[in-house]
Amino acid sequence: MSTTAGGALKGVKVVDLTRVLAGPLCTQMLADHGAQVIKVEPPSGDETRSLGPPFDGDGDAAYFLALNRGKQAISLDLSRPEAQEVLHRLLADADVLVENFLPGTLERWGLGYEQTLAERYPRLVHCSITGFGNDGPLGGLPGYDAVLQALCGLMSINGDECSGTTRVGMPIVDHLTGYVAMSSILMALLARQASGRGQRVEATLYDTALSLLLPHASNWFASKDSPRLLGSAHPNIAPYDKFKAHDGELFIGILNDAQFRRLGACLGLENLLDDERFASNSLRVVNRAALKAVIEGAIADRDCEPLCEALMRSGVPAGVVNSVPQALAHAHCEHRDIVVRRSNYTGLRSPMRLLGTPGSPGVRPPGFAQDTEAILVDLGYSENDRQRLRETGAAPGPRT
Repeated sequence: MSTTAGGALKGVKVVDLTRVLAGPLCTQMLADHGAQVIKVEPPSGDETRSLGPPFDGDGDAAYFLALNRGKQAISLDLSRPEAQEVLHRLLADADVLVENFLPGTLERWGLGYEQTLAERYPRLVHCSITGFGNDGPLGGLPGYDAVLQALCGLMSINGDECSGTTRVGMPIVDHLTGYVAMSSILMALLARQASGRGQRVEATLYDTALSLLLPHASNWFASKDSPRLLGSAHPNIAPYDKFKAHDGELFIGILNDAQFRRLGACLGLENLLDDERFASNSLRVVNRAALKAVIEGAIADRDCEPLCEALMRSGVPAGVVNSVPQALAHAHCEHRDIVVRRSNYTGLRSPMRLLGTPGSPGVRPPGFAQDTEAILVDLGYSENDRQRLRETGAAPGPRT
């Protein structure tokens, strides 16, 4: 297959006003696939620069480094008219603006999409990332991942009877919202090819969090039984759970009777399907506790790695419950080039792979405002103008 250098988004210019996670993740993925991304931070900087330890040698938190690869950086105090003028110059030839301000913030500065930007930049795709959207009972309120996990029911289905409700151990709502934002932007760019016009798109943590209630919301609609804590088990499938073996834990996922039969053969339980308690998935769900006890009894003396290898080779989905270091050290992780290594940077690549227009992870995340001088020169600012922007704090320079 022939390939095109530069990535699928080569030539796309993105102005990134976002901070923390969902927005920066979205724009990092765009950058990985060839877009020019200019990260605009307030004078206080992106909060994730200080969310540590750990920190790198330049004082930036590992959290920030995970989300801002391949970007140029400038700082603007957008409450100042002269900084707003810099933003307008950036937008003059931009394709995409991404921001995650509280609703009404841009309007207060005279920079709202319907208020100003749509008419001035008719081809601009403006992506707004918020907690709850602009209106409605919760409209305009701030949103954070764990708060949305609690509010939208995700915590109520995560955990077991011993732990009680607990948040998912990574910011899953923020993370998926970044993908929602990226998908919305790409659809709007595709629509622009036909219409010639950009549009405003939005991604909200609230909508994203509720969309994760699958199949739990559908189960509730059908049964009116409130979903309950099942630990690692699945409400509709069994066995689909975590099991204890001799030297650790593994996860086994069975979707049909053929897989269940193969599981029995691998475990020396050839007649498992003949047990009337386990004759169908519906019966296995009802009798999940008894089935788990049978399986754990059969694997009590077996080690996880060879057992999972045997199960997978026989067509039974299974995996060792690895730690993060173990997962990143796995040979398949290396084969897939998941870990991005530079001389002074290590991160995870974006998961999408385009074989005809392959992306390439960009340079290490930028220092605060490190590209301010170069960006202002490109925008046509004279030395005197650049100095004035620095001195007034409208466009502060790098920290020393």
